[in-house]
Amino acid sequence: MRVFLSAGEPSGDHHAAALIEQLRMIDPRLECVGLGGPRMEAAGCRLLADMTRLAVMWFVRVLASIHRFVELARRAERSFIDSPPDVLVMIDFPGFHWWLAWRAKRHGIPVVFYCPPQIWAWASWRAAKMRRLVDHVLAPLPFEQAWLSAQGIAATFVGHPFFDEKPKEAQTAAAPGAVPRPLVLLLPGSRSQEIESNLGTLVSAARRVREACPQAEFVVAAVSSRHAKRIRSTLGTAAGGIPVEAGRTRQLIGRATAAMAVSGSVSLELMAARVPAVIVYRVSGLAWVVQSWFRHARFITLVNLLAAREPIGPVRPSWWPPATVEPCDPEAVYPEYLAVRDPAERIAGHVIDWLTNPASRKAVVSQLDRIAATAAATGSARHAAEAVARIAAGGQPAAADTTAARVAASHAA
Repeated sequence: MRVFLSAGEPSGDHHAAALIEQLRMIDPRLECVGLGGPRMEAAGCRLLADMTRLAVMWFVRVLASIHRFVELARRAERSFIDSPPDVLVMIDFPGFHWWLAWRAKRHGIPVVFYCPPQIWAWASWRAAKMRRLVDHVLAPLPFEQAWLSAQGIAATFVGHPFFDEKPKEAQTAAAPGAVPRPLVLLLPGSRSQEIESNLGTLVSAARRVREACPQAEFVVAAVSSRHAKRIRSTLGTAAGGIPVEAGRTRQLIGRATAAMAVSGSVSLELMAARVPAVIVYRVSGLAWVVQSWFRHARFITLVNLLAAREPIGPVRPSWWPPATVEPCDPEAVYPEYLAVRDPAERIAGHVIDWLTNPASRKAVVSQLDRIAATAAATGSARHAAEAVARIAAGGQPAAADTTAARVAASHAA
């Protein structure tokens, strides 16, 4: 079996590496080539280029890097021609991957999207494009699979890869009579723009928490040494003594008492570890207005969407951004702030409450237990690999288990 894999971000690189390991268990003669990052390479994938260094957002930034993406697409297509793969597997990163899918389709290569772009939330008009360019979607979220199927897109629910590995770390033994200090984890994201836009808010909130809870410890978790260097450069002397640790996010989540995080899939890792968290995403006034017209999801946080009875649906559009930081939706399990103004004060308020009021923190943990019991199915990489192997062999994935059955089976295992 020959598979071409493409992942454009650090999280996608991690998911692709896990998928490669599972594919090799199915076919020890597996050949992998593609675009991705160091984890994929370590798993045995021959990389045409490290695409995780080009993770960008927003239109202007994409335009500035478009010549690089065009060159990567050409190199990938040359690989399709010289050594045609049995299947192309793409992981998130929609802008570039639409180009890649188009090139694969014109060479008769089946296209699979694993952890696809959330078109149900931001770009429902792209359903037609997905029907045209993608043969099968491996959906990580149960309501996502249902929505895609309703749009006429072949989709199988495989579970989210973040549930495959719950972060754990043994606690360091405390000295006799010592009281363990709570750890507050700062998660500023993996993209350069996310770090630049949100890191200052997280650090400002941490200062407020430290004033109210001087016993608390704080750590900024960086995805890699490269991101840690950027974080330290962005912070300068403003960090206030908060250490930055690289490559230990999963372990730190396993130790955390609470977290302040930039919106993203990391919320699922936090849920798996039952860590109460506040989610933030700073945007410009223009971006806030634009998203209000195009967003079709009640929340921006995956955990909150999993908890919602009706997660998909348009929000109220607006011509002007709010002049203040509005309170978060009271039904949100994880308080979230898609904000133009700095929400540091509100973020700190939630964390201080969890650190000083055990009952409040316990209530959040109980909610996370309930969500995990109905949505946190493990075995995503294994189910995805089985589906990819069938498609590579010219078949179709087996009928998907129901969500309830899949979760029950994963817990039983």
